[in-house]
Amino acid sequence: MKYTVLIFIFFIIKPVFSQLKISKELAEKMISLPLKCAQKEYPNKLGQVLNSETDLRSPNELHPAFYGCFDWHSSVHGHWLMVKLIKLFPDLKCADSVRFILKNNLTKENIETEISFFNTINNGSFERMYGWTWILKLQQELDTWEDKTAQECANNLRPLSTFLCRKYLIFLPKLAYPIRSGEHSNTAFGLCFAYDYAVHSKNDSLCNSIKNRAIDFYFKDKKAQLNFEPSGYDFLSPTFEEIDLMRRVLEKNVFHKWLKGFLPEIYKKSFQLNPAKVMDRTDGKLVHLDGLNFSRTWCLNKLSKSDMRFSHLNSIAESHLNFSLDQIFDGDYMGEHWLASFAMEALLSE
Repeated sequence: MKYTVLIFIFFIIKPVFSQLKISKELAEKMISLPLKCAQKEYPNKLGQVLNSETDLRSPNELHPAFYGCFDWHSSVHGHWLMVKLIKLFPDLKCADSVRFILKNNLTKENIETEISFFNTINNGSFERMYGWTWILKLQQELDTWEDKTAQECANNLRPLSTFLCRKYLIFLPKLAYPIRSGEHSNTAFGLCFAYDYAVHSKNDSLCNSIKNRAIDFYFKDKKAQLNFEPSGYDFLSPTFEEIDLMRRVLEKNVFHKWLKGFLPEIYKKSFQLNPAKVMDRTDGKLVHLDGLNFSRTWCLNKLSKSDMRFSHLNSIAESHLNFSLDQIFDGDYMGEHWLASFAMEALLSE
């Protein structure tokens, strides 16, 4: 009976311990970053294809829901960050401002305009799949927030999420080879949050499609060359994003068999991985490496949580997190418009 009670207490208290890393003070600082750029229209990197001179319009006209934070995908995960932080700390000083932005940006009409952009000629591949997967993560966050504003926004956003789920199902069978870049186009990352959403929404078609394509793309991979990483602009690790995806889609025993062929050294207690260094945080590409440190953190922590054999990865993840966490508040827009979202996902993984 004594041990049963102790085990019960451990599992009840453990989630609270995991949130202590995200103090209210840190939450106030973090939420200020997406808040100040969620409706900041310029500078803006549109990434659209112009079919004629009439297509050249302002970011707010083209993307009334997600025109802030420098580019579309950063705006999307900036919205996710605001939602997540208000869920964790409902009494943040800026809570009313965040709710105003959510209600103002995520309207039914704005989401309809966002969908219509994807239907314009030559723009169907816009934000494929990086922005798509963040939309689904935002949708899942809103769906799981028992709040009137959140449910209104979730219902408004759902047509876009449903639309993108269909686009996944159309696109994935056509993708002959995975994209192994350490930037936005990385296929493994583009499937990770999408798989989580498919499970959450009980979308069996999307679940099965992602699982099957992940196996097609990566199951035969052997002997990852981790020493080739990072590349100079990486904010995602091709190696660890692949592991993060396969951890999701494979049965545990099959996953271990695969991982021992793919990255056997990760099982060793002596495994080492140094954080990536940023030489100029005012450079929008070079500052990507801070994001790499955060994405490595969440991949390593989630792997560690999945099996005690990987407990030695905790200290490596912690060193990556600590190396870049203070840098997200450096005052330069090139990092501040997006890094807090990555830092938050890293903190949540602990």
